[in-house]
Amino acid sequence: MVNITHRFSLLVAALIVLLGGCATRPINPPITQTEPTAGYRFETRQGNIKDKENIVVLAFSGGGTRAAAFSYGVLEFLRKTEVVGPTGNKRRLLDSVNIISGVSGGSFTALAYGLYGDKLFVDYEQRFLKRDVQGEIVARFLSPTNWGALWATGWGRSELAAQLYDEFLFNGATFGDLTRVGGPMILASATDISTGSRFQFTQRVFDVICSDLGAVPLSRAAAASSAVPVVLSPVTINNYGGTCNRVPPAWVKPFVASDDPPRPAARAIRSLRAEEAYGDGVNRPFLHLVDGGVSDNLGMRGVLDALEIFQALHEADMPTPLDQARRIVVFIVNSLSTPPTNWDESETPPGPVQVLLKSAGTPIDAFSFEAVELLRDTAKQWQTARLIRDSAAMAANKDPAVAAALRIPNAEIYAIDVSFAALKDQTEREYLNQLPTSFVLPAESVDRLRAAAATLIVDSPEFKRLLNDVGVRLIAEPPAAGSPAAAQ
Repeated sequence: MVNITHRFSLLVAALIVLLGGCATRPINPPITQTEPTAGYRFETRQGNIKDKENIVVLAFSGGGTRAAAFSYGVLEFLRKTEVVGPTGNKRRLLDSVNIISGVSGGSFTALAYGLYGDKLFVDYEQRFLKRDVQGEIVARFLSPTNWGALWATGWGRSELAAQLYDEFLFNGATFGDLTRVGGPMILASATDISTGSRFQFTQRVFDVICSDLGAVPLSRAAAASSAVPVVLSPVTINNYGGTCNRVPPAWVKPFVASDDPPRPAARAIRSLRAEEAYGDGVNRPFLHLVDGGVSDNLGMRGVLDALEIFQALHEADMPTPLDQARRIVVFIVNSLSTPPTNWDESETPPGPVQVLLKSAGTPIDAFSFEAVELLRDTAKQWQTARLIRDSAAMAANKDPAVAAALRIPNAEIYAIDVSFAALKDQTEREYLNQLPTSFVLPAESVDRLRAAAATLIVDSPEFKRLLNDVGVRLIAEPPAAGSPAAAQ
């Protein structure tokens, strides 16, 4: 009997391996020649931008379902709120959005909106926000039918998660589908675990690795952007860098091929050079991507890099895609939660797991704070330099060096803070701060996150300043998320 049982166990194990052992991860295909005017990149999306004077960016942070719901609340507000201009023309605020960057949980909302547009508001709550995504992932991990696949080389827990995301949210869509639809540019980011640098899913970056982004499933980008280290496995992509006769864009060359690049752009230069390093496909044939929050939990680094590049090229009297911009509006949608601890009340120190989680999160939280403050500092710097440049004293000064030093972009920056810390209601602020970073939340928590996003935008001093400066007024403010009116 024991022998029969043993043989049966071996047979079951063998069947499991046969069922899943042949699993292979999706392979991003190579290209033999780059096409700078094609593919999913900012340059090809400029044709969708009707208003060249106003660049509106939404930056969605990480934070699991908490982040996805909070960022969804921002989209709901912008969709349901109209403004009317001096001439009486009406438009939705959402139609003014040009770029949405998303990290980790925020990348799901960003990518889904890029794919579905207004159709997202029909069933996103049921398909994702109010679904036990975390429980479904765990169930698949524990299912014997997936064990063989999980043991296969190059196929890990994140690939299993990507399959799930594809089934209930993305329906097989790729970046090629995003290329064919209108709407804002969606920038989903992950982290290259080997270097710690940000990896952005755009064709410009995929040109460096000589691969076709258009064939990459959106579910894999979402899986990479939310692949929490240790909990989920890295998402691996093939690097064919150096095989497609790539020529860097003209605006990139001054920053990566010069010993004296345009300044100030230290952070942008570092990011661009990290991207260029992907071109070594011989020594780096594979890239392993993890949660984008490791390198940029706010989705703000790309925004800051772009502003640095914009300013540096402007001061060097070189053309940029943003030369016509008069306003750069950034909604910083930050779902960072800071639940209090009582560790300092006890002589016994916190346990190793608590220390590990805190030590991993503290640097991320610190950079999130610095990113917001850096954007505000840049806004103030540009504003002050323009005042000096346009003063009567400077108009009379003919010194070319002084004129060059004051060659500052004409765009006004508006940094609209949408974060729990800005909530006036202390009870609600404390409630949201206690919400965990996971991919499952009670329906009530989802609705309160959505409502909080709308409240924060309406109360934002920067948002009010923007409306005043543009000369428009709100004509329809959305009802609170979860109310009967909001469901209509």
